[in-house]
Amino acid sequence: MITVWGEGRGFRVVWMLEEMGLPYRLRDVDLLKGVENDTAFLAINPAGFIPALQDGDMVMVESIAIIEYLAARYGPTPLAMGPGDPGFGAYLQYLHMGEAGLAGPTYISTVSRMMAPEGEKDNWGARLGMTVFESRLGLVTRQLESAPYMAGDRFTAADISVTYALQFAERTAGYTLTGAARDYVARTTAREGYARAMDGCPATKAWVASLAAEA
Repeated sequence: MITVWGEGRGFRVVWMLEEMGLPYRLRDVDLLKGVENDTAFLAINPAGFIPALQDGDMVMVESIAIIEYLAARYGPTPLAMGPGDPGFGAYLQYLHMGEAGLAGPTYISTVSRMMAPEGEKDNWGARLGMTVFESRLGLVTRQLESAPYMAGDRFTAADISVTYALQFAERTAGYTLTGAARDYVARTTAREGYARAMDGCPATKAWVASLAAEA
C-alpha cells in the first residue's frame, strides 16, 4: 500500500493518486505541533518536511518527483506525456514550474510575512517571491491563450502541479486570480479526482472551508 505522509504539497500527490485510481493511505503529519516529536515521520524523512511517499522500500520527499514516479511506475497514464507527444515540452515545463517558479517563491513570501519578526515581514525576499510568482503566472496565462490546459487540450499532471500553486497563492498570500487563470482553476478543480482528493485530505478541506467562512 502506498503511504502519503502529510498534506500541504501532499495534496498534489493525493490528487495524482485519485486521478490514477491507485489505492493509498494518508498519514497525517502536523508540522505546527513540532515535527521533532514525530519520530515515525522523521524515520521516513529526517529533513522533516512534507510530503513524503512510501511505496514498499521506496521513499521520496519531493512532490513533483513523486508525481513523475507515480506516472512512470504505475502508468501508462494520460496524465503524463512522453517525447512523442506534441505537448511534451510544455508538459515538463509546467509540471516543474508549478513548484520551482510558482509555489516555491510564494512559500518564501508567505512564511516571511506570517512568521518573521515584526519589522522583517515585508522584507526584500518576501517582495521578490511574489514578483517571481507574478512573472511565471504571466507564462501560465500566455499558455492559456492557446490551450485549455498547460500541455494542450488534455488535463495532465502539469495541471495538478500548476493548479496547486495558484490556489496556494490565493489561500496563503491573498493573491487574486483573474481572467484566464481564474477560469483555468475553476476548470481543473471541477474534476471528480480533485473532489476525491479534497475528501481524502481532511485537514486541507477544513482549512479551505475556514478560509471561505472568513471571506
